[in-house]
Amino acid sequence: MTGDRVLHDAYGLGRVIGVDASGATVDFTSSTVRIPTPFRKMTKL
Repeated sequence: MTGDRVLHDAYGLGRVIGVDASGATVDFTSSTVRIPTPFRKMTKL
């Protein structure tokens, strides 16, 4: 999933830069955000 483009309801478009068992780190251009699992508000593009 690292490198995938995603769409988050609150943060918009981003790129996954890291994944582990508890969540993902996503670069949303304006900020880098840790998104915990489950990814209910995030969709892979």
